Amino acid sequence: MTAERARITVFDTTLRDGEQSPGCSMNRQEKLRLAQQLDRLGVDVIEAGFPIASDGDFESVKAIASVVRRPIIAGLARACRPDIERAWEALKDAARPRIHVFLATSDIHLQYKLRITRDQCVAQAADAIRFAKSLCEDVEFSPEDATRTEPEFLCRVLEAVVEAGATTLNIPDTVGYTVPAEFGDLITTIRQRVKGIENVVISAHCHNDLGMAVANALAAVAAGARQVECTINGIGERAGNASLEEIVMAMRVRPDRFAYETGVVGEQIFAASQMLSEITGVPVQPNKAITGRNAFAHEAGIHQDGVLKNPLTYEIMTPQSVGVPDSKLVLGKHSGRHALGIRCEQLGYQFDRRALDDIYRRFVRLADKIKHVEDHHLLELIRDTHKPSGSATPLIEKIVPPQAAVVNAPAVTPESAPEPTKPFPVGPQTNAFGVPLPGHGDSHHEQTQQEDYLWGV
Repeated sequence: MTAERARITVFDTTLRDGEQSPGCSMNRQEKLRLAQQLDRLGVDVIEAGFPIASDGDFESVKAIASVVRRPIIAGLARACRPDIERAWEALKDAARPRIHVFLATSDIHLQYKLRITRDQCVAQAADAIRFAKSLCEDVEFSPEDATRTEPEFLCRVLEAVVEAGATTLNIPDTVGYTVPAEFGDLITTIRQRVKGIENVVISAHCHNDLGMAVANALAAVAAGARQVECTINGIGERAGNASLEEIVMAMRVRPDRFAYETGVVGEQIFAASQMLSEITGVPVQPNKAITGRNAFAHEAGIHQDGVLKNPLTYEIMTPQSVGVPDSKLVLGKHSGRHALGIRCEQLGYQFDRRALDDIYRRFVRLADKIKHVEDHHLLELIRDTHKPSGSATPLIEKIVPPQAAVVNAPAVTPESAPEPTKPFPVGPQTNAFGVPLPGHGDSHHEQTQQEDYLWGV
């Protein structure tokens, strides 16, 4: 019998920490629109903003709390009464409100930023949580810069806020300093040393300054954290936050290593990514995992050949599982003849081997110059390579599928053709690209497939 998979709470902070990215600020209507998409995405908690930061942020949090009813709506507050009161004023109409209180605990922050002692830090944190708890049942506490805080003192602060009524303890790697094994050990230490920890949820909030935010978040989950704080496209302060889509899909693709589940609707991931990019005007980097435009694109000939035969050869998840319409074969100088032949066929042309060889050689020269060969380039190349001629041996056999491009080609007669034209192999089935797959026992096709593979090297 399969063991029950632990449920991980997904806390999305795109509208708060994510919005703090330079150039990513959003107005009230934009925040509300994205919050509704996050609701469709299935996140458990939406951190809607920092109400005391500005009147605009206050109004945004208030609007989201009034309209978006399923998830918990959280508002951030420093560990002081004015912030907490302002947060509660914005959140009080929410179906499920949460006040998120934070206070720095590392010595460098206490000394240079807050200018308070460790004892004052403990007292301030506990007082703030007690006050927040008097307003709202659900209170989260974050010891800012936790991963650079001396562990014994960190546990002392956490124990004080648990006693004061905190229901979630979030452990932030505020400056992206930790590494997975170290962060996992810290979560284990907290679970072992903090009195009352069994009554609260441990959360992880990781930044990506060393490129390890997702790895650190997953290490925290493995060590017992049951909430992860993350953002769409990994946006956030400096190098960003742990990426929601990467955390969720790591768990789904590798359940053997991450035996956890979330309530995220995978098919809504790409829509959320695209909406965020459109609202902020900040594009997703092409090679971004899961949501980048190259995440399901293939140019290398060997990869294209494998994916055409079976997408699982080079894709560990289907594009549809994250809401991407389909994979893409990009025609460039690294492409193989197999992908070129398939694209020509999709445009309405089928070639024998000599013709495809001829077009492929010219295609590679063209791709060296223009990087990506689009359909109009390919059609022009076909026309230039095989212009009608009374003395030339015609090498193109035109096929006209529905809505296929049509280009005139000379008729093939028994007198002009030295040998029967062999059509591009077509089997009875198609793969995920809509491309025909070979029938069993097609020895000619098997030979062609192998040679196509070598052409991509």
